[in-house]
Formats: sequence, structure tokens, C-alpha cells
Amino acid sequence: MKLEPAYTIRGFRPGDRAAVRRLCCQTGFLGEPIDPVYEDHELFADFLTTYYTDHEPQSSFVLEVDGELKGYLLGSRKPLVNQLYSFQQNIVLFIRALLRCPRYNEPSRRFIRWVVMNGWREVPAAPRRTPHFHINLLPEARKISTTRALMSAYLSYLYRCGEKRVYGQIVTFESRRGEKMFERYGFRVMNRTEITKYRAFYPESVYLSTVIKTLETEGPLSAYSNSSL
Repeated sequence: MKLEPAYTIRGFRPGDRAAVRRLCCQTGFLGEPIDPVYEDHELFADFLTTYYTDHEPQSSFVLEVDGELKGYLLGSRKPLVNQLYSFQQNIVLFIRALLRCPRYNEPSRRFIRWVVMNGWREVPAAPRRTPHFHINLLPEARKISTTRALMSAYLSYLYRCGEKRVYGQIVTFESRRGEKMFERYGFRVMNRTEITKYRAFYPESVYLSTVIKTLETEGPLSAYSNSSL
């Protein structure tokens, strides 16, 4: 019988930053590399990871398999700070993307047009004063056990901090029913919208769903590795 590789869930460390940014780009296109959609890895990783790794690292966790970083959960329990940072960051990143646009290939320019014309309209509503997270794992690490371990570490952290609710926004499509997976952890779907940025590359409809969970009955969880889960 083939044994599952040993894995560990631990808190984010400053030395994980480069690996987290790299993994972000390796999973940015429906769990696969972002390159066909957008070529600028630096700006893509800046947009999705910089706040969490640089300004609230204590709220993030990583998955190691045999000592290598294979997944992460980036979280925030400071929603107002995160929103203020995101507003300022979006302006800076937009200007940087426009300056680089002449050097981009056509798919990357199409992605920038989508961000300007449709991106803001295709993000489903989410509670403003509630902690949140997003989670990414490399294909070989996407298992119920590893996902559960990452979620357990974060939910336990929020519970110890006295938080009452948490939400996440997840990409779902026909062959990736992420909503059902999060229902196993007590989340419910708050709303969802169809996102169109992948239409030129993917035949199915793709949705972004907001899922939310009440933490009032979520007890602290201490098991962070597969040796004890």
C-alpha cells in the first residue's frame, strides 16, 4: 500500500515569501499556471499575496510536504486595514500594469482590459468587517486531508483570537465543485457571480463564490500534521 507523504501545517515565516509568490503564479489559472492568461508574475503575486505576507503574516499558514512548500492559506483578521491597503495598492498596481502594457502579449493585454472593464463588477459581495482567507495548493497536494489541516489551523487561530465569523472567496466550475467541499467545514454559500476572464481559455462557466462560516461553536483544533489528523 502506498503511504501518503508526510506533511506539516505551520505558520507563515518571512523565508516563505518567495515560495508563496511562486505558488500563487503556479495555481493562478484555475489551479494551473497563470501564464496563458497573464504573463507578469511580479504584479500578479503582488496583487494576491503582498498584503498577507508583508503586513499580516501572523494570520497565514503554509503546507509543507516532505519539507517543501506545497500550499498556503493567506488570511486576514483586520478587514478594515486590508481594505485600505487594497485600495491604495490597486491604484499603484494599475499604473504599473499600464506602463508595462506595451510590452505585454495579447492575452495579457486582454486580461488588463478585463480588470478595467469587468473585474470590479464580477466580484461577489462579501461582509466588510469579517476576517477572510484564500487558499491555494499545488495539484499533487490537493487532498481532503491537507485542505482540512490548513482550514483547521486557520479556524483554530481565529477562534483563539475571539473572532465570530469568517468568509472566503473560491473559484468553482463544473469539474471543481469547491462549494461542496467547503460545506464540509460548515461554510454556506452567501452568493456567487460568473467571472468571464477565462472564457478565451476554458470552455465551462467559471464562478467566484463567497462562502461564510460562524465560528461561535468552532472549538480550538491543535492537530496541524497528518501524523495526528
